[in-house]
Amino acid sequence: MTVAITPPDTSPAPVSDLVALDAREFGAYARTGGWAFGLKVARSVRPGGQGADETPKVSAKEFAELAGCSPERVMRYYKAWDRAADDGLVPHFEALAPGQDVELPDADVWLSYYVSRSGAGSERGTAIAEAAAAEGIRPTKALEVAENPTALRAAILADPSTARAARQALLDRVREDPDLQAELARDVVRTDELKKAVAGESRAADRIGYVRQIAESGQIKTPAGQTLDAPADLRQEAERHLSLIDELDEDEDSGEWATEAYDTMKSLVVETVEADPGLRVQERRTKFYSSLQKATKVFEELTFDDTPEFYEDDMVERLEELQRAVAVCIESLRGARGNHPEG
Repeated sequence: MTVAITPPDTSPAPVSDLVALDAREFGAYARTGGWAFGLKVARSVRPGGQGADETPKVSAKEFAELAGCSPERVMRYYKAWDRAADDGLVPHFEALAPGQDVELPDADVWLSYYVSRSGAGSERGTAIAEAAAAEGIRPTKALEVAENPTALRAAILADPSTARAARQALLDRVREDPDLQAELARDVVRTDELKKAVAGESRAADRIGYVRQIAESGQIKTPAGQTLDAPADLRQEAERHLSLIDELDEDEDSGEWATEAYDTMKSLVVETVEADPGLRVQERRTKFYSSLQKATKVFEELTFDDTPEFYEDDMVERLEELQRAVAVCIESLRGARGNHPEG
């Protein structure tokens, strides 16, 4: 006897009407986002200047009471729709009637017009929203952070990447904010750790600048202050050190590299001077004149108008020692003049 095998029933089970309704509404919202709720407000809340006897629409306050939410929330949807209508994306309020459906823009566009924070309508909120748009993020995210500085502080303290982002943002802002510049400067000088760090970075920057100047200008300054054309090998060495420093990552400490490059270039400059007899003599002559000018200026600044009031024997003794030292120096120079080939 043949037994018939009935295949299993694979037809889908009936879908609940409530489930189907939820799915349809979810799909509509997925396509349109906040526009779907914006439309409900736009077609049911009467615009300003329109009386209750002119339209079946209700006030934002009445709509909020019916919806079980705040009037402020309703008005945020209202204002978002109003801005979009001014841009021609959706119909104006006056063109809409309760229950009327219209074609809605894509969901992603909604975020350009709606911000969910109550501070978004203020000048501060507008500035934050515009900055967020420039960075390519949702205004709601930036406004939420701005309204919760404690959370921002916690993220900066706990997460190095957040701290780096905050540092970069402060640097971008400080360039255009003199008040913030002054506040940060005060914070630095009042914090020993920061003051030491700034001093170290400043020293490294000066040393890198010294090496960069040689590499780019092709000139060196001797210890006595002479400016000379750098020999080719010395300039190449400066370029080599500079390329190593420029290849460092932003978060790498350049201090040791700067010190090595600076010390190397300083030594090479001294060697360059010492290797040339004529240059060596000129360097010593320049150094002597520089020291003589400094000593002369210091002595000329001495005043003797009130000497009776502060006179001490030690002062005369030291001046007499100086006089003897100057006399020896003069005799030495006169002797050198007599031995000079041109003397």
